[in-house]
Amino acid sequence: MYGMGFDHSFGLWFITRWLKPDLMIESGAFKGHSTWVLRQAMPDTPIVSLSPRHPEKYLKKGPAYVDGNCTYFAGKDFLDFGSMDWGRVMKKHRIEDQSRVLVFFDDHQNELKRLKQALKAGFKHLVFEDNYDTGTGDHYSFRQICDQFYVRGGGHSCFKDSDEARIRSRRKKFWEKAVDAEELCGPGEEWWGVRGYMRDDFNHSNKAITYNEHFQNSRFVESVLDVYWELPPVAGPSLTHQTRYDPARVPGPIVEDGRYGLFQRVGLSRLESSVFNGYTQMVYLRVSEPET
Repeated sequence: MYGMGFDHSFGLWFITRWLKPDLMIESGAFKGHSTWVLRQAMPDTPIVSLSPRHPEKYLKKGPAYVDGNCTYFAGKDFLDFGSMDWGRVMKKHRIEDQSRVLVFFDDHQNELKRLKQALKAGFKHLVFEDNYDTGTGDHYSFRQICDQFYVRGGGHSCFKDSDEARIRSRRKKFWEKAVDAEELCGPGEEWWGVRGYMRDDFNHSNKAITYNEHFQNSRFVESVLDVYWELPPVAGPSLTHQTRYDPARVPGPIVEDGRYGLFQRVGLSRLESSVFNGYTQMVYLRVSEPET
């Protein structure tokens, strides 16, 4: 896998097959794995791919994928998603209804920024690959934005002797990506985002935000979305033997722990355990229709 593990590859394939878009857009291609997944889902649908480095540059060094029915804005022709003339692109591909377009983001940019850019362009169906949990990741994510006290299971305590702190400390011994209270909280008990910061651009930008700003970001996201769906892991950790993400912080798996017969029948037991270590709450968003 080059850029995505099996869980997210299956999730992207499933969403794409379900929506059956007339055009697929990806922001962030790396070696072309997500392009390949989109192509497996929709063999004849055109793709527009934006990536600072063209996937073909990786072919000299090892496996990579370049698609023949893809328009690349990459390398010297690269344009950022927010700088594209999407009206022109829609016209070129004869797209009159932008609800027939799927946009996939794997570019490690502030997801709130990307949502606002997608809203401006009129897109309705969005998938974000790296939807990092609170206290982790290199960019501000929807999982972080939606982590609020008024949401069930949301909000956090920075009190070092709290039940949450004790639970986090225990779970960190078992799961590599689990975050304890010391890692979660900043010096002023800022737990939102990453220790009170809104990260962007692979963590090259790191802006402090207040809890009120974080709260308002959540209210904005709620106001413009009809659907927020974190695609679940394919199988439970006792089956996949993954050791990175804490299963207590993710949706229940498709193939539950204990169902080894099913896990084996669908061919998952033939895969190396490492391909199941990349789960980061990939999320599908459907934008609300504007009020008339």
